Amino acid sequence: MQANGAGGGQQPPPPQGPAGPELGCLAAQNGEASSGSAAGEQLAHANGLLPSASAANSSGGSSSPGGLSVNNGVSAAAELGGGGGGSALKKKKRLSQSDEDVIRLIGQHLHGLGLNQTVDLLMQESGCRLEHPSATKFRNHVMEGEWDKAENDLNELKPLVHSPHAIVRMKFLLLQQKYLEYLEDGKVLEALQVLRCELTPLKYNTDRIHVLSGYLMCSHAEDLRAKAEWEGKGTASRSKLLDKLQTYLPPSVMLPPRRLQNLLRQAVELQRDRCLYHNTKLDNNLDSVSLLIDHVCSRGLRSVCGAPYMLQCLGIMRKQFPCYTQQILTEHCNEVWFCKFSNDGTKLATGSKDTTVIIWQVDPDTHQLKLLKTLEGHAYGVSYIAWSPDDNYLVACGPDDCSELWLWNVQTGELRTKMSQSHEDSLTSVAWNPDGKRFVTGGQRGQFYQCDLDGNLLDSWEGVRVQCLWCLSDGKTVLASDTHQRIRGYNFEDLTDRNIVQEDHPIMSFTISKNGRLALLNVATQGVHLWDLQDRVLVRKYQGVTQGFYTIHSCFGGHNEDFIASGSEDHKVYIWHKRSELPIAELTGHTRTVNCVSWNPQIPSMMASASDDGTVRIWGPAPFIDNQDIEEECSSMDS
Repeated sequence: MQANGAGGGQQPPPPQGPAGPELGCLAAQNGEASSGSAAGEQLAHANGLLPSASAANSSGGSSSPGGLSVNNGVSAAAELGGGGGGSALKKKKRLSQSDEDVIRLIGQHLHGLGLNQTVDLLMQESGCRLEHPSATKFRNHVMEGEWDKAENDLNELKPLVHSPHAIVRMKFLLLQQKYLEYLEDGKVLEALQVLRCELTPLKYNTDRIHVLSGYLMCSHAEDLRAKAEWEGKGTASRSKLLDKLQTYLPPSVMLPPRRLQNLLRQAVELQRDRCLYHNTKLDNNLDSVSLLIDHVCSRGLRSVCGAPYMLQCLGIMRKQFPCYTQQILTEHCNEVWFCKFSNDGTKLATGSKDTTVIIWQVDPDTHQLKLLKTLEGHAYGVSYIAWSPDDNYLVACGPDDCSELWLWNVQTGELRTKMSQSHEDSLTSVAWNPDGKRFVTGGQRGQFYQCDLDGNLLDSWEGVRVQCLWCLSDGKTVLASDTHQRIRGYNFEDLTDRNIVQEDHPIMSFTISKNGRLALLNVATQGVHLWDLQDRVLVRKYQGVTQGFYTIHSCFGGHNEDFIASGSEDHKVYIWHKRSELPIAELTGHTRTVNCVSWNPQIPSMMASASDDGTVRIWGPAPFIDNQDIEEECSSMDS
């Protein structure tokens, strides 16, 4: 202690009474519509999703195998069901805007799966239109490479586009594709004509036109595709072009590409983001999750649900979260003041009042630790440890009355440097420069040094009473908490300093997130505080921990550093989600103050804690429990 079918084969139902067309829809939806019958053809082509000369002629538009809806399908229903069927549709309740949106999203998704007849049936029965007829023609002409027709389609779309400049940008993208396809086909003169007489007069993106002109020098098609970073003439590049063009059109005219998938992905991401226990690498692939249930990672049984679902929830949780003691390390014979995992997560270093540093090896399969080396000779005990960026070296510091600093070679276990500038110094904290060739050290007696690996003094800052140190990734700025209840930034190159954090109570220790944006402070009598270093604002005060004037070290942890952990004077380890002030876990087992916690940076389900009880606890996922145990727990919750 320290101070995730269409088309069939049956005659259509007779058009008798108002129910005629509706029954026809149901039969067709279940794969029973006859593709050879006239009624079946009318039904299948009601929305222009399949090639049909009659449909194209009757609508005045064009149709292709990849085309989308041009009619709303109500007329087809009326022909199938007669007057009675038409009046039945008219009597249907008018769909709300959100219902129409959902139907269009489903239609787009089904069309992407190639279920075009199903889409026709859906649009016919709902009376909705998948997209504007002009947009359908435009889509078909782009995918078929009919660039002149596609340009004419733009004139029809112009009144539907909100921005007048959007048509120019869309035309530029069309002509660019036309130009590249001419070049790939070896039609250099035609390509040059497009460049000079069509693209240039647009007076848009002249820098890009200069780049396009350089492609005239490409000797072959492969060279062109490589330099232009282009897939080449065909479906792939035209689909990508269409995706870009769709961004300029209102969704009421043409839906954005893969809109339903994007919405579902956003919903999954939001649920994960709101989950206080989620501790796995983020996966944006929808195939990796179930869309039938909400995302849950509960450390305990917090939801009432069926046992199979609860098993899934607990299974996820128990594989992710370090909430159970997996191992107790007892090799130290006195208070353990500090613990820190190496940057690669393969080792753990612990420092104790018993004057030793023990290096532990982490088994990558079992996640068990075994003693690797014991580094001896620290007369005053070891209160702080810092791994070099490459994990080759370890620096150990002592308590307030220690004027020495030890630099150890981790591989050999040999002492490389024992540094002491003066017997009156107090070197209690250390931080490595990102280059791994320098480190800074200091203490509360006013010492603040920058040294090389041999202990040679490179720079010093006079009169700074240092409590804790951290080097930022810029390689120039050092953050130091001092006796004035603040954290200041010190630049050793231009010798400037600035105030960053100001607290009302002493800052006993602090650590910085990997991105350098957040600072986690242990503040005397206040607990754990989270600061935004960029905006220089206090973000959150975490509740639960008991923090007096002992030095307790907290840490960030888990995937994406979404969690925060800290020791406490009430013998517990507290874990919070970064966004929640209340703890999500209180880990018990230690019998005296927990001085330090360290979350394995490579194994998110592993955490270590060091305590005055002389032990180091390794925390990991809970052991597996079977269905019977879960059913019993669910039953107790229901009661």
